[in-house]
Amino acid sequence: MERQCLECGDVIKGRIDKKFCADGCRNTYNNRINKDSKNLIRTINNRLRKNYRILETLNPHKKTKVSKAKLIESGFDFSYFTSLYTTKIGTIYYFVYDQGYLPLENDYYALVKRDA
Repeated sequence: MERQCLECGDVIKGRIDKKFCADGCRNTYNNRINKDSKNLIRTINNRLRKNYRILETLNPHKKTKVSKAKLIESGFDFSYFTSLYTTKIGTIYYFVYDQGYLPLENDYYALVKRDA
């Protein structure tokens, strides 16, 4: 039984576990499968990416304090984050991947970076 390339359908020669006839077919197939096909997913991922870049830019030394106005001015959207971390005393940190923020008094935020 001849095996066929998952992308173009050509006959595959070589190893028995090979699924594609060439690297180009493999790349095309994986790009098509992994593409954000839904506009909602693409929009959310773009918003998370933007929030991450803002936090990374404003927090180059792993720990700092910034005003809410500075975050908003940079285009930060507080509705989008990837996880919450609650400390033992009940303090809630909001994280966008490894970049986090903690609401403080007087419209300030503590920015932190979680060690991997």
